[in-house]
Amino acid sequence: MDKLKLHSPNLSQDNIAKIRDLFPGCVTEASDKDGKVQMAVDFDQLRQELSDHIVEGPQERYRLDWPGKREALVTANAPITKTLRPSREDSPNFDETRNLFIEGDNLDAIKLLQESYLGQVDVIYIDPPYNTGSDLIYNDQFAVSSEDFFLISSQIDCNGSALVSNKETNGRFHSDWLKMIYPRLKLARNFLSDRGAIFISIGENEVENLKKIAGEIFGYENFVSQVTRVAKRTSDKGTHFRPTKDYILVYAKNIIELPEFGIPKDRDENDYKFTDEDGRKYKQSGASLYQPSLSSRSNQRYYIKAPDGSLIIPPGNVFPVIKEDAEKIKPKSDADKVWRWSVDSYLKQKHLLMFTEGSSKNPLLDQFGNQSKWNIYPKVFFDKDIKSTLHPEDIIYPFPNSQGTKELKLLSIPFSFAKPVNLIKFLIKLSNEKNILVMDFFAGSATTAHAVMQLNADDGGNRNFIMIQWPEPCEKNSEARQAGYETIADLSQERIRRAGRKILEGDCHPNWNKDVGFRVLKIDSSNMQDVYYRPDEVKQTDLITTVDNVKPDRTEEDLLFQVLVDWGVDLTLTIHRKIVQGKTIFFVDNNTLVACFDTGITEELVKELAKHKPAKVVFRDSSFVSDAVKINVEQIFRQLSPATEIKSI
Repeated sequence: MDKLKLHSPNLSQDNIAKIRDLFPGCVTEASDKDGKVQMAVDFDQLRQELSDHIVEGPQERYRLDWPGKREALVTANAPITKTLRPSREDSPNFDETRNLFIEGDNLDAIKLLQESYLGQVDVIYIDPPYNTGSDLIYNDQFAVSSEDFFLISSQIDCNGSALVSNKETNGRFHSDWLKMIYPRLKLARNFLSDRGAIFISIGENEVENLKKIAGEIFGYENFVSQVTRVAKRTSDKGTHFRPTKDYILVYAKNIIELPEFGIPKDRDENDYKFTDEDGRKYKQSGASLYQPSLSSRSNQRYYIKAPDGSLIIPPGNVFPVIKEDAEKIKPKSDADKVWRWSVDSYLKQKHLLMFTEGSSKNPLLDQFGNQSKWNIYPKVFFDKDIKSTLHPEDIIYPFPNSQGTKELKLLSIPFSFAKPVNLIKFLIKLSNEKNILVMDFFAGSATTAHAVMQLNADDGGNRNFIMIQWPEPCEKNSEARQAGYETIADLSQERIRRAGRKILEGDCHPNWNKDVGFRVLKIDSSNMQDVYYRPDEVKQTDLITTVDNVKPDRTEEDLLFQVLVDWGVDLTLTIHRKIVQGKTIFFVDNNTLVACFDTGITEELVKELAKHKPAKVVFRDSSFVSDAVKINVEQIFRQLSPATEIKSI
């Protein structure tokens, strides 16, 4: 039977796929032979994506570079052999909660979580260090001395002679910060669902740099907004102006699929002047299906059949050879415009379109390339139970930092510079979705977790959270240390516990499941001995000590969670421990995964487990009573449960 690899995926080997959709940063701007700027594939960058070592690439192009960028990319793609160990004593309602708290370095954490939550997170909110010039906590061993930095960045030669002036005011700390944030954002994109968005709080020092690297990672076309937030009004610490604001950068995974943001407003049924065949009232959407600002994509240029039978298409120079509804053609340049919907979305929702006659400022074309008489709009239906919405403004006034300070004081949690709960609630609510997964991998005092629980209590939603926080030691003489908190992670977890209890004491929506628990998983070295990963290096004298490849201080539940991580299974699924024929068996989500790490496994036990017909089953490699039983495992499952996937550790 095959063995689990028990390390995070090597993304360098997985990135060989569609370039623009999977690697927006590999599509850039370059000059053609005539000097005209056009979109082009950055092959040097693509080679780096697909490489496990630093690749040189001197070609000039439009992008943000800094000393160590390629090293940061290698770091993002490199696999790790760490694991997540459950901590039941720190976890309220461990067995039933659907919330996660990961304690450890967030770069390690998001690597470990990649396969379990790939494309499943709808909202990511992070509040990374603003880089005000102090040393970074998350330096990933990138922090270098001034001398090393100047040499790497070609500001001095090998003899120490200056190559640029005024090196004391250069970008050393910018480069450290960029090397920290780049791999984390790059991996974060993999978590987002097609309808997902990331919200990044940032200060004045790095907002421009962050905007450039976020555009490279998420795609410049997926930029949603740069929101200004009034953070404080009473400070007078500035030199020429009083600093009052910070920013929230918003990027979509795919802006075409991202639901329009909205805040509630009053609705007037009289505005819905049309009625469909089912008697439902609707009106014309404010935005047509064709918007000239959209960049060209291969699955969004196609014919749409109008009420008179004519076939219409956005302006451009290429047309499908076959003249029929939904027949598509790949755009050849940005001159070939596209619809807002992909062709698949159109086929599913074309009954929701309305056609209006009349010319347009940006006219559509018919099948022969002549101007069409039709405009196309999605229908917007009236539902008295659904509140109408307005697009939010890109300036946020009502949630200053002072609110976050007051909220923590009410919970007796000593922490500075926490974001207000209502700010995070406001951002989460913009998509108007109640059944979503929210992630924050710079958890801090866990404002995001507090906001998710409070929002569910308000509207009966079923949102869940994943918090990630490094156990940064609290300063020795700090208020937090004096209150008994050894690390920020300890404080963060206690804030969630206290906030959950306080929320349950108040008025709660009757449909809320009242999940204020969270499963704590701590990052640690692998459960496996080094021999598991490097069997070729074992010496004959080591064989006695390496009969069992599991470290002696690890529990069966530790092994189970490493298996869940490696197999890409949801880490909040229910786990039931049962005794079968005297052995401890773990049943994850009923029969999604069955695991047994006890020794002395017999053929009778294997047959008993096969009768449960699990989707996946895993054993310890050294657990079987004999080699014959180990060999027969696959044959037994092939007969009794042929669909089961079998692995060992």
